[in-house]
Amino acid sequence: MSAPTNHAFAPVHVKSPLHVAVPSDVDLDDVLADLSTDGVSAPESDVVGLTAVVTDARERGVDLSVVVVDANPGRPSDLRDLATTVGKTEGGTVLVLSPDWMGSYSDSISRVQLETAQDRSFGESASVTADRFSHEIVAPGPPWTLYTVLVIALVAVIAGITFAVKWRREPENAQTRHIASTSETATSSDRRADSV
Repeated sequence: MSAPTNHAFAPVHVKSPLHVAVPSDVDLDDVLADLSTDGVSAPESDVVGLTAVVTDARERGVDLSVVVVDANPGRPSDLRDLATTVGKTEGGTVLVLSPDWMGSYSDSISRVQLETAQDRSFGESASVTADRFSHEIVAPGPPWTLYTVLVIALVAVIAGITFAVKWRREPENAQTRHIASTSETATSSDRRADSV
């Protein structure tokens, strides 16, 4: 038997999953100040178009804010991190755009819905992309429940028809077997009579 040993456990430090990185060239205070006026933080050339998109989205019940950064960050996920940081402060749905990528956050729309909307939203300008995004996140998905019910109903109808056809054919098959059996019996009797 071995002697007992003492194990010393070192503490493990884990980063909080809520810790997010904001791209180093973005001044978060400036972004938040811009958003507080019209829901847009972007280069001057994009502000008018994006303000119209944000206004339209809010009229449709989407609390949208849009941030445009001048350059792509080191990683595409930095845009989502910036959107998350802004969203945790401002609330609502935040879309962050760079020249080639986008990231988003929402306190009311699922991550799957956001990413699906992102995939379908790239356009030739920031305002076109933001407008597509704002419509995609509220577009209804396929009615899967209805499709499922229709498929089940179709299968039930086909099974019912198959059963009815089989049930109707069963008496015909029984009658055919009875005729064949009677015919064989008669033929056997005739053979016996001939042989006598």
